[in-house]
Amino acid sequence: MAEVMFEEMPERDVTTWNAMILGFSETGFLDKVLVLFRRMRLAEIIPDSLTIISLTQASESGKELVFVRVFHCLGIRIGVSGDVSVSNTWVSAYAKCGDLRSAKLVFGEIPNGLRSVVSWNSMISGCAYLGKFDEVSDYLQLMNQNCVQPDLGTVLSLLSLFGQAESLVEGMMIHSFAIKAGFSSDVAFVNTLISLYSKCGEIEAAQYCFDSLSKRTCVTWTALISGYAKVGEINRAFALFHGMEASGEKPDAVTVVAILSACSQTGNLELGQSMNQYTISNGLEGNVVVCNALIDMYAKCGSMADASRLFYKMHNRTIVSWTAMIMGYAMNGQFREALDLFSEMLGLGIEPNHVTFLGVLQACTHGGFLKKGWYYFDMMKKAYQIVPRLEHYACMVDLFGRWGKLRDALEFVESMHVEPDAGVWGALLGACITHRETEIGEYAASRLFELEPNAAVSYIGIANIYAARERWEGVAKIRAMMKREGVSKLPGQSIVQLNGRGYAFTVEDRSHPEGLLIYEMLDGLTLHLKEKGRRRELLC
Repeated sequence: MAEVMFEEMPERDVTTWNAMILGFSETGFLDKVLVLFRRMRLAEIIPDSLTIISLTQASESGKELVFVRVFHCLGIRIGVSGDVSVSNTWVSAYAKCGDLRSAKLVFGEIPNGLRSVVSWNSMISGCAYLGKFDEVSDYLQLMNQNCVQPDLGTVLSLLSLFGQAESLVEGMMIHSFAIKAGFSSDVAFVNTLISLYSKCGEIEAAQYCFDSLSKRTCVTWTALISGYAKVGEINRAFALFHGMEASGEKPDAVTVVAILSACSQTGNLELGQSMNQYTISNGLEGNVVVCNALIDMYAKCGSMADASRLFYKMHNRTIVSWTAMIMGYAMNGQFREALDLFSEMLGLGIEPNHVTFLGVLQACTHGGFLKKGWYYFDMMKKAYQIVPRLEHYACMVDLFGRWGKLRDALEFVESMHVEPDAGVWGALLGACITHRETEIGEYAASRLFELEPNAAVSYIGIANIYAARERWEGVAKIRAMMKREGVSKLPGQSIVQLNGRGYAFTVEDRSHPEGLLIYEMLDGLTLHLKEKGRRRELLC
């Protein structure tokens, strides 16, 4: 409607053009913004500071660094570079486009007396966005030295930063400061705080913040649902989801993805299927992000037929869609299907990323395809210039180990361009356990001890190697070390899904209210299996 009215106007001034450019800028239509700006110039309308701000923001949204630079030059040429609002916009845009050097240069050109709290926030949020934690601290100190008081924008930038880094202590300090500054009732602040506590695993603190809000938005509910999903409490996550609907707040695609993530982590296919029906009923089945989450959920719940059905039904498959399917086939033992799908993807000209190659290497590892594994590892580096990450190296070590090539695996580890982590050494130790290789196993375990001195897996792994070799003095020594260091192995846990609810059972845990009936049933099944085994022996 706004565009129709605009086109019908006989005369348009700079304010009118700015209104249209700003409108399209806020909706992310960079192409439309550029067309409008070209028409504005042809109409001989001179742009002003608001025009430059709108054009820069549109470029920032599209992550178009070239256009940010173009409009920066234009702003200097028409004489609006001295406007602090324009400079603040350039600082933010350069940082969001990954050019922190230019952001610093623009910030440095703003006179001290003109730098507002927005200027400092733009610089701090830019550093936070790019993960430059030390520089965030430096700018905060400079801000304090210049007697500029942090505002809500500063606090939100810092909370977002600490949430990404999962820095609980720093987040709590910001929470404390915000309470004193009077920001504790702001919805955006509390939403960010819930997200931070959730990412740090402090779900009770996140729940407390949620309960403190009288007015909750979709973001508020989704943040807490994501928190419960992260810690695997699917029942609480689902209860919140229903509570959200009951409150009149409509869940969006992000909320649905959070629930599907919880279903994936716990293997709850029944709830996952009900969420699939929800997406159909609420018109979300066409959402690519939701479809990708559904594919991932079905794959992790072992239902590759449903995952495949959804995948081939999608009209707009992204690299995430292909990767989810490849990973799903790999984790469900359908190794050749994973590699065939990867070949199909390459045939369509879709470029894989590091996660795609991780799925391919996992398929090769679990399928025992040593030559193919080497071929794809080499392809990743040479054809796609993807630098291998620790997860890729761990896959290759595991692949060598499955073939019993433990010396080759050790040489491969020692030739890595990055320092091996616990995952890499753990893969080598696991292979040594399988093949009862004591010497290399002891070396791998010693490196694991250095990296994770309190991890039970290192002690248990080397103890198993000694036991397989009947070196009981070695087993006793490891057990004594575990006792001395206070290392204990966490008991195994299983989750049983019944009527949409998950029930966790831990080894030797008999605290379940129906424990007597459950173990009575298990004993009966054990006797039944033993009896069946004896009958087979007699028949043979």
